[in-house]
Amino acid sequence: MSRNGRNLVPARLTARDVAQVGSAGLRGRPMRVVLSALGIAIGIATMIAVVGISSSSKAKLMQDLDKLGTNMLVITPGQDMLSGKSAQLPEKAPQMIGQIDGVEDVGAVGTVDANIYRSEHTPATQTSGLSVQAASESLLETLRGSMASGRWLNAANSTYPAVVLGDHAASRLGVTAPGQQVYIDGRYFTVVGILGPLPLAEEIRTSALIGWDAAQKLLGFDGHPTSIYERSADDKVEDVRDRLQRTANPQAPHEVTVSNPSDALAAKAASEGAFTKLLLGLGGVALLVGGVGVANTMIISVLERRHEIGLRRSLGATRGQIRLQFVTESLMLSGLGGIAGVLLGSVATWVYATTGGMPWVVPPTAMAGGFVATLAIGTVAGLYPAVRAARLSPTLALHAG
Repeated sequence: MSRNGRNLVPARLTARDVAQVGSAGLRGRPMRVVLSALGIAIGIATMIAVVGISSSSKAKLMQDLDKLGTNMLVITPGQDMLSGKSAQLPEKAPQMIGQIDGVEDVGAVGTVDANIYRSEHTPATQTSGLSVQAASESLLETLRGSMASGRWLNAANSTYPAVVLGDHAASRLGVTAPGQQVYIDGRYFTVVGILGPLPLAEEIRTSALIGWDAAQKLLGFDGHPTSIYERSADDKVEDVRDRLQRTANPQAPHEVTVSNPSDALAAKAASEGAFTKLLLGLGGVALLVGGVGVANTMIISVLERRHEIGLRRSLGATRGQIRLQFVTESLMLSGLGGIAGVLLGSVATWVYATTGGMPWVVPPTAMAGGFVATLAIGTVAGLYPAVRAARLSPTLALHAG
């Protein structure tokens, strides 16, 4: 249809017309559109990344728990009720615990009254927070640990001045490979191995471990274990736990403490939720700011396109059609930002998980929820501009153009 050589818009707008008009309106303001969509994208990307990183961390912790097992218990001396001092476990406690029905592996360490240094020239005050401990040959298997390099204590080297370092201990001492020597209680010990990480026995990571016999012969170790690590069959854990105190120290079972180190990992996984909620709140604020940007863009759009609105109203377009047009534009703007945000958040999670050796986990509900949130923000942000556009007087709008 034409009049005086000018193309006119049909008086009745179809859904296709509305979509085309919305697209044209958005294309006419590229920089403003990009900035508004970017605000939405940042908010959604933040929320997706927070949920994804938290979920990936939890998945990694659960993998560690599955690998390390939840069937290990740690027996340590409690407090002497009479003297108030730390009690002692009997020297034969590891052997007695090993006889409990359901116990599969038992390993032990005992604190040695000695300090470890890189060399005899290191000042005595620079202990680096490390401890020296006697270790049983079965400890590594009980902990399900691994060697980063070298070998573990065995029957051949556990009677000689040989030492295995926890990974943190090796780092603090500057020991990088087996064969190097460290200085313990006036004597040089040869490093025969360096342990890998032990999530269920963090105290071992800062220890220098010496064979049980060598510790008694060379360093005056009294033979009393200070920590006993026990693995039992999965279906026997609770039964074994009930018997550990009486078995470890029949004379004073109340002076024995039993704990499950896997509980700490489980608690850590649970604590991820609290931090996630805080960061989700920050993402929500960014999303709200993006919504304000969308609303601002749409309000300016109404002011700039008053002549177009007046022309369409004069040709018969209803207020509902005008409202639909501007709400559609707002939804398109928010939807573009939402899609970009979901992609950016997923990529950020993938980078974090890959560099941290974690499984990449982004819950589908988070992605769907993020996109739905953008549509909700777009609808709310577009309502006022749409209503304002629909209320414009056709005559005044035409004169304003």
